[in-house]
Amino acid sequence: MEKTQLIKRISVASGREPADTVIKNGKIIDVFNGEIIEGDLAVVDGYFAGIGEFEGKEVVDAKGYYIAPAFIDGHVHIESSMVTASEFAKVLLPHGVTTVIADPHEIANVLGTEGIQYMLDSSAKLPFDFYFMLPSCVPATAFENSGAILRADDLKPFYQHPRVLGLAEVMNFPAVSHADDDMLTKITDSKQAGKKVDGHAAGLSANDLNVYMSAGIRTDHESTTAAEAKERLKRGMYVMVREGTVAKDLQQLIPVINPYNSRRCLFVTDDKHLDDLIHDGSIDFNVRKAIRLGLQPITAIQMATINAAECFGLEEKGAIAPGYKADFLLFKGLEELNIVDVYKDGCKVVGEGRLVCNLDASKVQEKHSPSSVHLHAITEEHFKISFLGNEANVIKIIPNSLVTGHIVEKVEVCEQGHFLPSIKDDLLKLAVIERHHFTGQIGLGIIKGLGLKSGAIGTTVAHDSHNLIVAGTTDYNMVVAVNAIKEMQGGLVVVHEGEVIASLELSIAGLMTNRPFQEVFSDLQKINLALGKLGATNEFNPFLTLSFLSLPVIPELKLTDKGLFQVSKFEHISVEV
Repeated sequence: MEKTQLIKRISVASGREPADTVIKNGKIIDVFNGEIIEGDLAVVDGYFAGIGEFEGKEVVDAKGYYIAPAFIDGHVHIESSMVTASEFAKVLLPHGVTTVIADPHEIANVLGTEGIQYMLDSSAKLPFDFYFMLPSCVPATAFENSGAILRADDLKPFYQHPRVLGLAEVMNFPAVSHADDDMLTKITDSKQAGKKVDGHAAGLSANDLNVYMSAGIRTDHESTTAAEAKERLKRGMYVMVREGTVAKDLQQLIPVINPYNSRRCLFVTDDKHLDDLIHDGSIDFNVRKAIRLGLQPITAIQMATINAAECFGLEEKGAIAPGYKADFLLFKGLEELNIVDVYKDGCKVVGEGRLVCNLDASKVQEKHSPSSVHLHAITEEHFKISFLGNEANVIKIIPNSLVTGHIVEKVEVCEQGHFLPSIKDDLLKLAVIERHHFTGQIGLGIIKGLGLKSGAIGTTVAHDSHNLIVAGTTDYNMVVAVNAIKEMQGGLVVVHEGEVIASLELSIAGLMTNRPFQEVFSDLQKINLALGKLGATNEFNPFLTLSFLSLPVIPELKLTDKGLFQVSKFEHISVEV
C-alpha cells in the first residue's frame, strides 16, 4: 500500500474525509464476536475504513438486509468445472464467492509447469481473487503414465508469485513417512518461503496424522466421519468440510463442530461440476446445508469466511472490519441466505442476483494449450481381451462413490478366445489409452454396473493422469469415440450405433474450454439426454463415474494405461483370474 492511500484511509476512518461508499441500516455479521451488529460501513479504495457513523460520496441503503463477508472456497480444482478462470468467476460471483484457493493439480498432470503458469496467467486481472497451491504429487503414482513429472526444483520458482500460497494436497503419505528426499524438499521449500502445506489424509490412522503434523502439513479435506475429523482437530489440523459433486461429507462432519473447535473448520468444494455450481451453488450451498443440519448461522458464515482466510494467512480477508478488503454480500434471511448483491473491492459485481461487471473486458487473452492428445491409430484389435478360461477380475461400480469393488465373474468368451461384452449381465469393456507421449500403452479391463445398453462413452477427463478413458458395448463404438476425442483434442463424447450423438470439446489440455459457461452447460445437458439413448441410469453420472475409474489411489480395483490395478496390494493384476 502506498502512503497516500494509507493517509486517505486514515482520514476517512477519522471522519475528516467522506468515504467512497457508505452502507447504512444493514445488519452486519461480526465474525469475531459471533454477533449481529449495526452501524454505517465506510468503504474507501476497496477497503473498509470503519464501522460507526460516516458520510460518503455514495450511500447504499441496506435496510432489511444482512451484510456478511464474501465467501472463500478453501480448496477447489477449477479444471473440474471444465471452463476457464474468467467463466468460473462468472458462475461463482452470484453465489457470494469472491475468493478461491485452487489446486491446478489436474492441468499440471497434463502440461506440467506450463499448466500452472497458464492458470496463473488466465486468472489475473479479474474482479475475483484466485490463489493457488502448487501440485505436490505429479504424477500421483508410478503406476500410470502422466503428462508430466514435477519435482521440487520445478515448483520452487512459483513461490515468488504473490498469488501462490503454498504446497497443495500432499497425497503421497508413504513419501512423507519414509522421508523421501524430493517430497521433503517440496515441503521445506514451501515452509522456507513462508507458505502453507495442505494435506490429503484419506484413510490415515491417528499415528499417521502425527507424521503429517510433524512434517508441517496443517490441513485435510478427506475426513468422512466425525471421528476422523475429531482426530485431526485433536492434533491441531484445520478440518476442511467438503461438499462437492461426488464427495459429500458435510452431513457426517457437522456433529463434531462445536463452539470450541469451530474456528478450526472451513468449507471447501474440492471437485464441483459446472451444472451443480449453476443449480446448487458453491460455498453458499455448504453454508445453507450446514444451517439446515443445525449449525448456528453465524458459525457457518465464519467457516465460509474468516476461518478460511486465517487458515491461509489472508490477513485482509474474511471479515467486515476496518483495514479488511471490502469483499461482502447483502442477503435476506439469516437461514435462507438469499444473496442479492455482491461487492468485490468495494465495487458492486452482482446486483439483484445478476452479474453487473464485465469480466470479459478485464481478462487476459485466453489461449489454447498445445495439442495434448497424442495417439497412434486405434483399431478394434487394440481392444481385444484374450482369455484361456472364462473367469475375470471385474471392476464393480458403486453408484455415487469413488470407491469401486473387486469381484470375480464368469464372462462370455468367443471362439477366438476374446471377451464378449454382455448387456444382459452389464459387463462392459473399459480401456485407458495413454495420450501424452505416444507410448501406445493401453490398459484393458471389464466393468460391471455402468448400465449402458448400447454404444460407448469416452473422455480425457480421467483422474489423475488424465489419459483417455473409454467404455463401451462394442469395440467399434469405442474406436469411434476415441477418434472423435482425438479430432477434438480432448473432451467428452457419446457414441450410439457408430455415430457421435453428443460431445463437448475440451481443447485446453483435454480438460477445459474457453467457451462461455452457458454454452458448456447447454452441451452438458445434450450429453445427459444422449446418455439416455444409451440406456444409462439416472442413479449416477456415467461420465463422472468414468473419470474416476482410472484413479489408482482410491480402492479397490482401477484401470490405468498400464493395466488393471488392485489398490490394496498396490500392484497390477491380470484381467483373467
